[in-house]
Amino acid sequence: MKLKLLATAMVAAALSSPHVSAQDKGNLNIYCSMQLEWCQLAGNEFQKQTGIKVNVSHKGSGETFAQIKAEASNPKGDVWFGGTGDPHLQAAEENLTEVYQSPMMKDLHPWATFQAQIAGFKTVGIYAGALGFGFNTELLAKKKIEAPKCWADLIKPELKGDVQMANPAASGTAYTALATLVQVMGEDKAFEYLKALHRNISQYPRSGTGPVKAAARGETAVSVSFMHDVPGEQKNGFPVGMSAPCEGTGYEVGSMSIMKGARNLENAKKFYDWALTPDAQKLAAQAKQYQLPSNKNAPQPPEAPRFAQMKLIQYDFKKYGSSAERKRLLEKWEKEVNSIPR
Repeated sequence: MKLKLLATAMVAAALSSPHVSAQDKGNLNIYCSMQLEWCQLAGNEFQKQTGIKVNVSHKGSGETFAQIKAEASNPKGDVWFGGTGDPHLQAAEENLTEVYQSPMMKDLHPWATFQAQIAGFKTVGIYAGALGFGFNTELLAKKKIEAPKCWADLIKPELKGDVQMANPAASGTAYTALATLVQVMGEDKAFEYLKALHRNISQYPRSGTGPVKAAARGETAVSVSFMHDVPGEQKNGFPVGMSAPCEGTGYEVGSMSIMKGARNLENAKKFYDWALTPDAQKLAAQAKQYQLPSNKNAPQPPEAPRFAQMKLIQYDFKKYGSSAERKRLLEKWEKEVNSIPR
């Protein structure tokens, strides 16, 4: 009887010990801000290779940032996987993410390591993609409207009610568009343009991929989207094309971060290292996602839009990824653009 009581006490002590935590149970909670198909494939493959139980939650990068901020005192997630880099930089600035330098860093493209450096190594680039337009070729032909080639084309009267862009407060894609227009046109002209564009917008979905999916399915004629989201819709058989704005366009460095106070920190680091390997980055194309991978040894999908064929701006990630600038621009967009009737 004494031996039985002693064994029970030892188990209870072990369970209450600070050394026994969620990470010892082999769990990992991923907040994923990329296409759902890629999120699921990556989670399943990592679980298969490591035996770590992976839970994936999917939301746009703007919403994920808001969730991480709300959970700061009691983090529920371990890794923030993907989504535009600006909110990752803001999370780093607000000390919501952990410093971690992966041994894979030496194999990454300069744009990926620069993202890490300006964040004090609280994030890293995992892919890159340029902003542009998606459009339904059949719908435009039926309406006898030329496919857009420039930002100026989106505010033409014939596209009234036939353009979609995500809500920049919820979507990293749309915030990139907002910051891009400010850098291309200057702030005053950019906001005049956004007011004119607002009249042609049918709705602002919360997800950055929502507009291109709507264009592919004929629910809208044109979307403001990352161009790498278009080839996957084409492969699914939808009549959708893409173009890069003639005036110039911005791009994203899709990023990855570990949450400050992550319950499964060691497993988070394992996933972080794994996600930067060529084999892990090849999974994107399997999920019909065609961004440019950050590992120099990962193959570039032939479907991935090439930066060399576009007029890219020198996107100021440090400025537009800062908390103050992002907050200011979003508040101004809400007050001066989204609040006016269409």
